[in-house]
Amino acid sequence: MAEENTNGAAPEAAQAPATPRLQVITQYIRDLSFENIAVQKSMKVDGSPEVSVQVALDANKRDENVFEVITKLKIDSKVQENSIFIMELEYAGQFRVENVPDAQLHPFLMIECPRMIFPYLRRIVGDVTRDGGFPPLNLENIDFLSIYRQEVARRQAEKKPEGAPVS
Repeated sequence: MAEENTNGAAPEAAQAPATPRLQVITQYIRDLSFENIAVQKSMKVDGSPEVSVQVALDANKRDENVFEVITKLKIDSKVQENSIFIMELEYAGQFRVENVPDAQLHPFLMIECPRMIFPYLRRIVGDVTRDGGFPPLNLENIDFLSIYRQEVARRQAEKKPEGAPVS
């Protein structure tokens, strides 16, 4: 026989926290620059280029439960010491985020939101590099958790007073 609740309180299962909810409202290119240095300098590209990708993240509150999260890429492709192209891209998404505790909101925005729109960012990079006259650059997956942890560690290191012991 089921136990009856005589004090009028809701059962514990009904008081469980609501499930976090993430909805992509829109996504878009905020800024895009592609400089084709090889063509500008009439360079012949011999050999396999080295590609360096720098990633930065930013987030802004837009409205109640609505946030803009921006993934910033700087891609530099070189053969030997000569740059052949430089691409800078700011790709953003607006997200409705609900039922995420305040203490977890920042990591949620900086990890989960960029992860959701990354396939579209990857496609843009591939299309722009191909349209620039190069083989399409297919970005490898980006570990947004690792980027977030590095940024947190960097900020904590900046807060340490000079002469503080390094742990």
